[in-house]
Amino acid sequence: MANRMRIGALLGASLAFAFSMAAHAANNTGGLGGTHYNISSLKNNGQYDRFIVTWRPGSAEHANPALMQQSMGAAISRAGLMRSTFGPQGTRMAAVHASFGRRLAIGADLLRTSRKLDRSEAAALMAQIASDPAVLHVAPDVLRRPVADIAAPASLRPSAFRPSDADYRQYQWDLKAPSGHDTAFGHRNWGGSRVNAAWDLADGKGIVIAVLDTGITTHVDVNTQLASAGYDFISDKLLSGRKKDGRRAGGWDRGDWTTSEPWKSMCTDAFYPPQPSSWHGTHVASTVGAERTNNGIGMAGIAYRARVLPVRVLGHCGGYDSDISDAIIWAAGGHVDGVPDNTHPAQVINLSLGGYGQCTADDPMGRAIALANRRGATVVVAAGNDSDNAKYYSPASCPGTITVAATGVTSRRAFYSNYGRAVDLAAPGGGIYAGDRSSGDQVTDGFVWQAINSGASGPVADDSNYAGYAGTSQATPHVSGTIALMQGARLARGLKPLSPAKVLEILQRTAATPRVAPDRRIGAGILDAYAAVNMVVANAATATQATMLGNGAARTGQSGAKGSRTVYRIDVPKGAGTLRVRTSGGRGDVTLYLKRGTPATPDDYHCRSAHSGTAESVKLDRPAAGTWYVTVVGRTAYSGVSVIGKYTSPN
Repeated sequence: MANRMRIGALLGASLAFAFSMAAHAANNTGGLGGTHYNISSLKNNGQYDRFIVTWRPGSAEHANPALMQQSMGAAISRAGLMRSTFGPQGTRMAAVHASFGRRLAIGADLLRTSRKLDRSEAAALMAQIASDPAVLHVAPDVLRRPVADIAAPASLRPSAFRPSDADYRQYQWDLKAPSGHDTAFGHRNWGGSRVNAAWDLADGKGIVIAVLDTGITTHVDVNTQLASAGYDFISDKLLSGRKKDGRRAGGWDRGDWTTSEPWKSMCTDAFYPPQPSSWHGTHVASTVGAERTNNGIGMAGIAYRARVLPVRVLGHCGGYDSDISDAIIWAAGGHVDGVPDNTHPAQVINLSLGGYGQCTADDPMGRAIALANRRGATVVVAAGNDSDNAKYYSPASCPGTITVAATGVTSRRAFYSNYGRAVDLAAPGGGIYAGDRSSGDQVTDGFVWQAINSGASGPVADDSNYAGYAGTSQATPHVSGTIALMQGARLARGLKPLSPAKVLEILQRTAATPRVAPDRRIGAGILDAYAAVNMVVANAATATQATMLGNGAARTGQSGAKGSRTVYRIDVPKGAGTLRVRTSGGRGDVTLYLKRGTPATPDDYHCRSAHSGTAESVKLDRPAAGTWYVTVVGRTAYSGVSVIGKYTSPN
């Protein structure tokens, strides 16, 4: 069977860059607004008719949709939008009225206006809504899109479907070691992520990765086991392509083409030209782990024994923040009204999507991510493809995320990749051109290759095509897949998954230094999947070997050589008043280290005690509940030492 692959919008990155510059200019007049509203996503040429309002708990408006509309009506009047007016070109602008949409999972409400407002009207209305004492926060319900990837030309695609693993060996430079060895296309690989070595340690078994994107399609080389268990969160029929508004079961991709009406006239412009269906979600899901691996055909996925849960949040023209934020909470196992609870809660959530606007902890996306984090889900997001500062993009700038930039085969920052302090680390996304330059000849190892669908509009069933794309959309699932390997390694050793904060810490500590010095800040370095998983495995081995300390019961007669590390653990319940750990007696010299969650080391600890001799002591007031690890290090050989841990029981 011959493969086919369309050529995407190769000017996507440069057009997006031009758009971002215009957006910066617009943002200079408004910023984040007051403490109660965020207008940073509003664009000069934007049109807005959906607003997300958070009411104060206990307010009458919070409990009564009729009062919400009444409050909105008063704000519309104060903003001067209650009467019909004439626009700049003499067009008649109808009077504005408000209606209630629905309540979001974060507890905010979606309210709609009877016509679309331009930037100045929307900003004025939001300011007036926020002036109501009953309102905590207001944000526009922004339309997000898949990060604008660049497609490889058809001349670089795999020549044909064939029953071998040659496509992995030939095309997937991004999963191999950055050893400087030549790729199959004659370029030295300094930008790989060492996933191939990480496979010796973990495969992702037991982990669920939710991919919030366009959904997934059937493919001979893609595992769609959880596709029907996923969900389509697109509530607007224009975006979903269905005949009626509303969500539906299943994470299947129906297509997102904009080459025909009504989408061509409503959703395309110079920055977003008409496009056939992208099948973006299938490509991303394949990288993260849905691509069948070691099956004798095609490409390989990273966490290939994890289960990938596709959640459709992007359709024709993109997807709204209100739907995406609900989907984040649902994917993590939270409840969303009107949707059956997720029976496969995700430990990792991948968001290869975004748009302009600064994200704060009070915004809908920020609040949804915080709720997902509290449920233990690590949220990984694309930095964006605008060659701009990621702090101006959402969800890239949201608190609680792991934000990923893109690098190419040389380890150079991809010319299109966003950058800045909002970025946590980079991963292979593809540099497009020879030498990862910003122009020139496009090369096969300038792209990330995975399964795709060949349908121009609707999907082709059980397709067998592969495509190369470049973008932070492709870098992001490299990190998500690696996190699944890390968490799977923990589960395989009988340990609880790492917290999102600990996951980020390990990824950053093990990130590789780019061979080509970054021209812009791209976080801690380039993803090293093997080093990250290896650190988890090493820590897990130490943790499982730790000696248990009962509350107040001493371990006597402890001994060790100079430089030795002996690890103990004590499980502290919620509400404990104090925790004290000490060593005493015997002879020699020791240092005491204490850390929660993972074994303490001389380089990584919460607190320590280092005096001459064996008498060491640390004390914590109101310690966090969980497992605390005590590490005793021999500064000299020691013997006959007692180790005791004691916490004050909760009342």
